[in-house]
Amino acid sequence: MEDLAPRPGDLEPIETASRDEIAALQLERLQWSLRHAYENSPFYRRRFDDQGVHPDDLTNLADLAKFPFTQKTDLRDTYPFGMFAVPREKIARIHASSGTTGKPTVVGYTARDIDTWASLVARSIRASGGRAGDIIHVAYGYGLFTGGLGAHYGAEKLGCTVIPISGGMTERQVTLITDFRPRIIMVTPSYMLSILDEFHRQGIDPRESSLAVGIFGAEPWTNAMRAEIEEAFDMHAVDIYGLSEVMGPGVANECVETKDGLHIWEDHFYPEVIDPETGAPVADGQMGELVFTTLTKEGLPIIRYRTRDLTRLLPGTARSMRRMEKITGRSDDMIILRGVNVFPTQIEEQILKCAGLAPHFQIELTREGRMDAMCVHTEATAAAASDDARKASAKELAHHIKSVIGISARVNVHEPGGAPRSEGKARRVVDTRPKAE
Repeated sequence: MEDLAPRPGDLEPIETASRDEIAALQLERLQWSLRHAYENSPFYRRRFDDQGVHPDDLTNLADLAKFPFTQKTDLRDTYPFGMFAVPREKIARIHASSGTTGKPTVVGYTARDIDTWASLVARSIRASGGRAGDIIHVAYGYGLFTGGLGAHYGAEKLGCTVIPISGGMTERQVTLITDFRPRIIMVTPSYMLSILDEFHRQGIDPRESSLAVGIFGAEPWTNAMRAEIEEAFDMHAVDIYGLSEVMGPGVANECVETKDGLHIWEDHFYPEVIDPETGAPVADGQMGELVFTTLTKEGLPIIRYRTRDLTRLLPGTARSMRRMEKITGRSDDMIILRGVNVFPTQIEEQILKCAGLAPHFQIELTREGRMDAMCVHTEATAAAASDDARKASAKELAHHIKSVIGISARVNVHEPGGAPRSEGKARRVVDTRPKAE
C-alpha cells in the first residue's frame, strides 16, 4: 500500500492548532449557535424556556450540560420544517431519512451550510489520503440520503474527478472501476464486500485494481473487516462518520497515516459523551453515548443531539482535534436477548473468526413460545461450500457466539451468495417478534 502521510502544507492551520485555540473557537461559535437557535427557531426557544436556560448562561464549554438534549423524535414531531432556523426560502437543499421506522427526519441546508459541508468532506477525503486530481468512485446512494451528494460535493471541492455511480448495478461497478481506474472509492463497507464478490465472480484480481483508498461509512464496521478489505484490494480502508441530523458524512474521519479512531472536526461540531441511562456527561476516555452540538450550521442548528452511537473520546494524534473510537454499536440498535445485550458488530466479529464463512450476515429475531430466539444467517466461502463443511462452520460460529457473547443462537450457513445482500446501508437485524400491545 502507498505511503499516504500528508505533505508539508497539506493541512489547514486549525487541524494542528493548540487545544486552547480550539477551545476558544468552540466557545465563540457555541455562543453564536445557541443564540441563533434560540432567536430563530421557535422549537428551541420553547425547549430552552422550558428548561429554564438562556444562551447567556453559557460562559464556558462545561455550561453546555445545562441545556436540553435534542432527539430524533423531535425532528419527527416537527415534521417537515418545524426546526428550521431560517425562512424556508433561504433553504438551498433538503435531505431526509428513509422514514422506515416512522415519519422521516427532514434536514435543511443554506447555501453556506452546503459550502461548509463540502469543505469538511474535502478535509475528510484529504485526511484519508485523497488529493486534488484523484478520480473518486462514489457508490453511496444519491437522493434524499446524504451519503452520495455529500461525498460528491466534497470530492469536487477538493478538486477531484467524480464518478457518481450511486449504489446498485454491482457488475457495472466493477466494470467502471476497471475501465475508469479511480484511485478512491466511497461506499458502505457492506456493499464493498458485494463489489469484492463481483470481482471474484468476473475472475478479476482485486489487488490489481487501481483503488488505493476506500472511505467507508454509514454503518458500523470492525477492524477485522478493515483488515479483510485492505488485504483483498491492497488498499487503505478508512472510516468516515456523519449523520444527516448533524450534517451528513464528514463530521469525523480517520487519518490514513494512523487509522486509530476518527478525528472529529471540532471547529464545526462540539462532541460530548454521556451516560445513556442518566444523560450525565462522562469524562473523555469513558464509553457512552455520543452527543453533538453544531457550531456553524444556519438552516438547522442542532443542540446536544443524542446520536445513540456508542463510543468514547480520546486525545488527538495525527490532528489536534479529539478522536472518537470506531462505533461499537448503537444504544437503540442493541438487542436484548434473554437478558443479554448484543450488538450486531459482536456477531460480525465472531463470523470473521470462522475461516469457512464469508462476511455477509443477517440476524433474525423470533419468538418461540415465551422465549426470544436468534438465528444468524450467513454464508459459506467457495472453499467451504459442501454440506459437511457448512455444518462444521455453523457449529463453530454457534460455539463462538455462546462462549464470547454468552447467548445460544441457531446458525444457518447458506451456500455462497445465499445470505442477504445490501446495495446500500446493510439491514443487519430483522425482528419478527410480536410487539407489546
